[in-house]
Amino acid sequence: MAQALVQGLGLISGILVIRILPPSEYALYTLGNSMLGAMVLLANGGISKGVMAQGSKVWKNKNHLGEVMVTGLQLRKKFIFASLIIGIPILFYLLLKNDASITSAVLIIIALIPAFTASISNALLVIVPQLHQNIRPLQINQIGVNLGRLLLLLGSILFFPIAYVALLSAGISQIVGNYRLKKIALQHVNLKQKPSPAIRKKIIKTVSRIFPESVYYAFSSQITIWLLSIFGTTKAVAEIGALNRIAVLLTLFTMVFNILIAPRFARLTESFQVLIKRYTLVVLILLVVLLVVVSMTYWFSSQILWILGADYENLNTEIVWLILGATLSLIAGLIYNLYSGRGWIQHPILAISISFITLIVGITIIDVSNLMGAIKLNILVGLVQFLSHMLYGYYKIFKLKNN
Repeated sequence: MAQALVQGLGLISGILVIRILPPSEYALYTLGNSMLGAMVLLANGGISKGVMAQGSKVWKNKNHLGEVMVTGLQLRKKFIFASLIIGIPILFYLLLKNDASITSAVLIIIALIPAFTASISNALLVIVPQLHQNIRPLQINQIGVNLGRLLLLLGSILFFPIAYVALLSAGISQIVGNYRLKKIALQHVNLKQKPSPAIRKKIIKTVSRIFPESVYYAFSSQITIWLLSIFGTTKAVAEIGALNRIAVLLTLFTMVFNILIAPRFARLTESFQVLIKRYTLVVLILLVVLLVVVSMTYWFSSQILWILGADYENLNTEIVWLILGATLSLIAGLIYNLYSGRGWIQHPILAISISFITLIVGITIIDVSNLMGAIKLNILVGLVQFLSHMLYGYYKIFKLKNN
């Protein structure tokens, strides 16, 4: 329930920004947010997973857990610097390409930095209450962050409907949230410890395995927006940003799936007959969900677009196809969560190669200089991901039969 409230507040804030900012400003806001997401993935680079892995071994000891956290926080600084060096020039170019003035581009980049650094700190600090299952204070803090962002947006962009003002509001609320999060974490950890070279070495070992995949997904996850910003129009960038905001609603289904279905599948006995029936049933349910979601979007497209405002009211066809692509990507991710819960993991090189080849083929055969072309590319990528993950799950199950 608390997580649904967090998602709801985030959605309201997103809709508020869409309705108030002019499309030209919302396009710049979309570019800023897309680069923020990419830089956070890049800067994290597997550090949080490394810290979680090491922290899980010593979570009952405040001092030892403090060593792990301090080492991770120190390592984070270098990744933040590298991510900024890569991300800022690219973002600056994309902003200028989409009619931002030099002053506006600089202000957007400055406004992103608080949100960027706060997001990285959050990804590490949140590990402490997670390890101690101190979930309620964590949820209350997340609600506070999203509520604070909403109130800041109401008090700022109503008077100053500018991209960098909206981006700064998110950063300020996250910084305040991190201050409270640190107080929650300090109940269980001593952050006055010194960094440990031995722990640093272990975290870097984890990072080295995850970082290549993080780099790929940092850029591939935003590729359609960036392609539109280079080859398309500013209007198209604003439109895909606005439509993607509606697709965020699909994450509510992810929450339900990961709580109710994935853990049950993970606990099933290692029996071919049991697993093949349950796996097939889940795949069929997900396909029914896809059909229902796309059909509902088709039937109520005008009502959904009304939420986004008059600037996006004529995108009836585009929203149906975009939701199709988003739902395909969603169920691909859910199937991955399903089989990975049993310890079945595709080799990263195989997964990245499939996605990369799909992107190259898609960019070659599809005109990505317009909104519909970018959406078709998303559908192609989502379809291939769905087939890849579904077939890998069946491959692992049939290996049990052969064994």
